[in-house]
Amino acid sequence: QVQLVESGGDSLQAGGSLTLSCTASEYMKSMAWFRQGPGKEREGVALIYTFNHATYYDDSVEDRFTISHDKAKKRMYLQMNSLKPEDSGMYYCAAAKVTAEVPLKVAGFTYWGQGTQVTVSS
Repeated sequence: QVQLVESGGDSLQAGGSLTLSCTASEYMKSMAWFRQGPGKEREGVALIYTFNHATYYDDSVEDRFTISHDKAKKRMYLQMNSLKPEDSGMYYCAAAKVTAEVPLKVAGFTYWGQGTQVTVSS
């Protein structure tokens, strides 16, 4: 059974930086980060194709967030800079054994982590 384990969530002030990580139990072709704020739908943040390292970002995080992947460790990272209160939410790691489409959709990913909380205060 595929497992995705996230870590790195924290509470911090606006303008700060944070790095999330997600370790997969086996190789995944597409890995992504989604987030869900209170009362909001889960939304796609960033994606990386692990076979060629091509990336995709939602407009809301472009130029502030960087997604990366370490194939040897089967680990994905999300470096988040210049954090804003609206970046707060539960961040979920998602993965698929196929090439996921963009823009990101929840239905495009088969495997999900339990989530890690990010809270940004003003």
